[in-house]
Amino acid sequence: MRAIGFMSGTSLDGMDAALIETDGLEVTRFGPALTQTFSAAERAALQTAVDEALEWGFHGPEPHSFAPAAAILADSAARAMRAILAQDGAPNVDIIGFHGQTVLHKPPAQGQCGQTCQIGDAQVLADLCQAPVIADFRTKDMALGGQGAPLATAYHAALAHDMKKPVVVLNLGGVGNLTWVGTDGALLAFDTGPANGPIDAWVHSHGRGHYDADGALAAAGRVNEAALEALLVHDFYKTPPPKSADRWDFDLDAIAGLSVQDGAATLCALCAKSIAQALRWLPVPPKEILVTGGGRHNPVLMRAIARHCAIPAVPVETYGWRGDALEAEAFAFLAVRHVRGLPISWPQTTGANRPVCGGRRFEPEA
Repeated sequence: MRAIGFMSGTSLDGMDAALIETDGLEVTRFGPALTQTFSAAERAALQTAVDEALEWGFHGPEPHSFAPAAAILADSAARAMRAILAQDGAPNVDIIGFHGQTVLHKPPAQGQCGQTCQIGDAQVLADLCQAPVIADFRTKDMALGGQGAPLATAYHAALAHDMKKPVVVLNLGGVGNLTWVGTDGALLAFDTGPANGPIDAWVHSHGRGHYDADGALAAAGRVNEAALEALLVHDFYKTPPPKSADRWDFDLDAIAGLSVQDGAATLCALCAKSIAQALRWLPVPPKEILVTGGGRHNPVLMRAIARHCAIPAVPVETYGWRGDALEAEAFAFLAVRHVRGLPISWPQTTGANRPVCGGRRFEPEA
């Protein structure tokens, strides 16, 4: 099937889009990929939705900001699809995988199912693109006791099919998550803890932009060891997988008095050290870590990961993968798996009580 996937991350910089051809087991062709950058007004509307989601906390009616933000995401994805099809020279696709924008995630706790909220109007997207859309990938998994995350595991495993195992793929988004593929194809996946999200929020709160470009602020700072140890006290790090987290789950009061540079350096160290701690849950350690997501562009963070984990951390481009498109590709892949009735999550990757074929289909109405 020809499938396009869309993913908007916590950085709110734009809508990632990628075309692949796949049967849901392997990828036979990688088509064009791009990022549809959000305008300042679009980004502001999305940020309002994120901010109000935190105040909402799944209590009462959804914030009014969700609907216009959802429309923005659908329109951005539709524009990205038109651009990709123009590049590809083909008129259409068979299926669309639309993740939407995560604005709030509450993991399961004390025997209660968790909750997750991704905004993005899948019906509008189906109508605009005149193609079926698979969306709402996480809800079914969580209803079956799962974490609803991480979900790119099946795609990571497909890409790593011919590689020497074990393979570890680390995604550095707002929250870090990893996939472990064993020599026999066994899978393990879980969130590792805070990654870009707290760094981005820290930099933005100091009026220094939306993220630490090239790790420049962290490079100019020093890690505050006392603050780092205080941050690592969180119970999340002691909890065995499967586990997931929201970017706002981690209290950053310990760095409140630091300079913007020292705070950025300390948050890089927090991300790296949490990944090093996460490796202890793996049945067999890897020889290297393949890193995808925006965090791989931060050289300070990449060096910190290699140092704290005591193994090389290499960008996925080392193996010919497209790091900036990988999550969009993953949701195109998962959309095809949904169509074929294949699972997109398993007990060992999300904690659901059985393999789950997640997602919901939206057909164009006009």
